[in-house]
Amino acid sequence: MEESFTLPLRPVVEKGGKKDTLPVRIAQINAQRGSFRNITEQSLQAEIDARRERGEVSEEEEEEEERTEKEKEKDVEKTAELDATERHELLYKRRAEIIQFAVQAHMEAIFALDFISLLLSKHTPRQAETSISPHLKQKVPLGSLNVDVIKTPEKSASAQRDISTVARGWKLESFNAAANKLLKAASRLENEVAAETKYWDEVLAVKEKGWKVCRLPRERQALGVQYGFLEATPTFRDRGLASLRRADDGSLVLDRGLAPSRPRAVRVRVRKNNQVTGCSKLSQFVAASDDDSIENRILQSRDILFEEELFHELTREARILASSGVTTRRNLIQFEFSEGEEILLDLVDLDEVSNEADVDVTHRTQEHDTLAEAVAHSIRILLSYAHRQNLQRRTQIPPPLTMKKRPLPEYQLLRPILAYLQHSSHVQSLRSFLRDVYRILKSAGLKSEYTAAPYASLNLSRKGHPSAVESLIKHFLDPLESKFSGNMANQTSTFNVKVRTNLSGPSLGTEYEFSIRLPNFPHTQPPSRVGLKDEVEGIIRHLITLDLTTFISSISKKKALNAKDATSSSDRPRPRPLVWETPFAHHGELVALSPSTQRTKKLSLHLSRTELTLRTSWLGEELVEGMHNNEQRQAGKLLYSWTIYDAEQPGRRTLEDVIAEASKDEEIKSEP
Repeated sequence: MEESFTLPLRPVVEKGGKKDTLPVRIAQINAQRGSFRNITEQSLQAEIDARRERGEVSEEEEEEEERTEKEKEKDVEKTAELDATERHELLYKRRAEIIQFAVQAHMEAIFALDFISLLLSKHTPRQAETSISPHLKQKVPLGSLNVDVIKTPEKSASAQRDISTVARGWKLESFNAAANKLLKAASRLENEVAAETKYWDEVLAVKEKGWKVCRLPRERQALGVQYGFLEATPTFRDRGLASLRRADDGSLVLDRGLAPSRPRAVRVRVRKNNQVTGCSKLSQFVAASDDDSIENRILQSRDILFEEELFHELTREARILASSGVTTRRNLIQFEFSEGEEILLDLVDLDEVSNEADVDVTHRTQEHDTLAEAVAHSIRILLSYAHRQNLQRRTQIPPPLTMKKRPLPEYQLLRPILAYLQHSSHVQSLRSFLRDVYRILKSAGLKSEYTAAPYASLNLSRKGHPSAVESLIKHFLDPLESKFSGNMANQTSTFNVKVRTNLSGPSLGTEYEFSIRLPNFPHTQPPSRVGLKDEVEGIIRHLITLDLTTFISSISKKKALNAKDATSSSDRPRPRPLVWETPFAHHGELVALSPSTQRTKKLSLHLSRTELTLRTSWLGEELVEGMHNNEQRQAGKLLYSWTIYDAEQPGRRTLEDVIAEASKDEEIKSEP
């Protein structure tokens, strides 16, 4: 059985700390001791000693006495420290107070004497007239005040019974009213206890879920839940605290204050040729708004605040990225990541916009849906990472205080995405170009290969990092690098291309860094840094063309040596093949002198992304007045051509076979 719990209803009597005034002390002494003439220091000390011997003095009185003695000593010391002038002033002040108290006592005594004399003037006017003050004698006539003794008449037995009956009825009615009030109070108290129990159970349930419950700063008697992020900017950090109110039935009511009543979220769309072809999913936000539990309301409030902060930070960053093609219009942020393709970000109301809004099913693609979803997840992860960085910065030793206000730099939310999309576009373009060119070389029978290492700067190992996501984001915010390398027709000729996209600086940009090795052209070096994709493709085509000219020259020389050895070993002379020289290697042209005709034969080499062509002509035949250089290069007879589709077709002629035929000392018929 539980023990009964008693609750005192009387207020606790507290001892006042204010000391009694001098008139009160004098009145107390007169009431207890009589006149001051009978009170001396020796008599008081003897009385105190007698009480101590009898044990009647308590510890509190002893402490009070000691405290009084100490105060007296302090007063004496203080008085001794005062000079003569201050002592005279203090003495005059005390004398004035004593005179004021004496005058007040004298006036009270005169008033009492006048009252008694006026009362006695009814019966003995001559005696009373001598003690009445002149002022009262002028204002009030003698004998105007009298006193009589009135005897209360005795009540009858019936009247006493009636009074007793009425008194009993009033008591019964009072008891019934008190009982009803107590019953109502008990019922109300029971309801209050049930409501309070329900309220605190829900508060404890919220706390057990991991939410921070604390007192409101401006309303200390109310509780609140911190659903916002403490590492956010002050504008959104202060809005992340909602009060937990109690309804009449004890249920928990979440008062979100400045939070918007309607849920909103950031939507990401992909538009191509003015047609929306992809959109991020908003179903998780719509599903969360259907549940009305207290935990879901807190989660929804947190998500809404997070989405508003996300779009606010995106807008702040977009203003400084105007040079990178990012534009803002009211509630919309857009930028182009590829030719004719744009990404749109806006803050939409979930009650008015559905997930399929503004997206035509006929133009929607899975690739762009995936891209929009990836961008949506990326910006949210980057904002959370920015909060984590703020927390780490806040836990460190703060910098020295200065008069200048510390700036709030913009978070890196759009810049990593812009850098990644730009870098990905450049890497895919270069990889596609190398794949096509090397397929042409392979179809020509060359053993040329290339290797690609996209995103070589990303190190996804978890060593030294608390989580894989944080490690990935840290590398994602660094400059992105990809590497490409390949050999050419001559295995000793190689090139390396490093693609680097930087986040810092006034604008985003991608640069290509070349390093080549051409033993036959040691002084030929490309520009150290290139920024355009067309220039990069032109440089690679030029390098492969240079290498092909030296390769063809080496083949012809080897064939000529073999033919010379065969002619010297046999009795019958054979025609020697032509030896191709490279005086115009940078133009893709080779020349050879024909011993039989004494004419110079030219071999033109042209490499594009789609084909490799060889043309032969006699020097001077292609020089027609009015022809451009490109037209002159295309002049002559088509010897052979290889395309990107010839690599998988069997029976194709190799470059060595075609060069061997072109090296004959006779004009070769062109093939269709």
